Amino acid sequence: MTPPVESALAEPLDASVLHTRIAAWFEVHARALPWRDDPRPWPVMVSEFMLQQTPVVRVLPVFEAWMERWPAPADLAAEPVGEAVRAWGRLGYPRRAQRLHAAAVAIVDRHGGEVPGTYEELLDLPGIGDYTAAAIASFAFSRRHVVLDTNVRRVFVRVAQGRQYPHTSVTKDERELATSLLPEEDAHRWAAATMELGAVVCTARAPRCEICPVADLCRWHLTGHPEHDGPARRGQAWAGTDRQCRRRLMAVLRESADPVAKSDLDLAWDDGGQRERCLDSLIDDGLVTPLPDGRFTL
Repeated sequence: MTPPVESALAEPLDASVLHTRIAAWFEVHARALPWRDDPRPWPVMVSEFMLQQTPVVRVLPVFEAWMERWPAPADLAAEPVGEAVRAWGRLGYPRRAQRLHAAAVAIVDRHGGEVPGTYEELLDLPGIGDYTAAAIASFAFSRRHVVLDTNVRRVFVRVAQGRQYPHTSVTKDERELATSLLPEEDAHRWAAATMELGAVVCTARAPRCEICPVADLCRWHLTGHPEHDGPARRGQAWAGTDRQCRRRLMAVLRESADPVAKSDLDLAWDDGGQRERCLDSLIDDGLVTPLPDGRFTL
């Protein structure tokens, strides 16, 4: 008799079984999230910008304050971009706020203030790439698209390919696999469900295989969780980096209602050379504006 593990590995993956089990799990275990409970296009779009490289727990309070202040694209577009950067708070990567503001302006100018509903129109907006366009079209308009964030990619390579981690960027094979698994109906729910499974069960460092609805079909689980054998996955350094310096400078500017004197910025970071380089980069990125009197503002 063929051992159960060998038998499972020999069988091709049944996409319909994956769909049924993961959808049933999602119905019971999906987290209540404001952009999921109210999947109108603008909240979904704002959430997608905020969630890039930022965990949900940090996004929630900023998202709620943002939507209260700017409930529609026109509300944000009417404000200076510096206000968007200020309201971004400590989410990090403040250029995302800048790009979201630019997208809101484009939505007002090109689409009468309504977030467009097709992948192609969304992709044409500032700051929106393939993933974000597919995610908004899927979650806000229930369109059928492959939505490949890091969580989804990790689920797919583990279940279907037996690898611990996906490649650093999306490969042709990954996209073909995701396309082959995309259901004809309710593809937007499949995208949300696989994303949720990767976020709370099939996590990067501590997967909870004992509660996974497809553990008995997962190649990676069935083969004993083989270690990643690709390029080393290095965590991003933080202490002493330009990123930390830029964030310190941004915090001083964000927390002041008035333009900030250069002497106040100098107090934010000890290394003068690094501080000046980072301030110059923030000005080049359009996140900080130098004023004629020598002060600085967002």
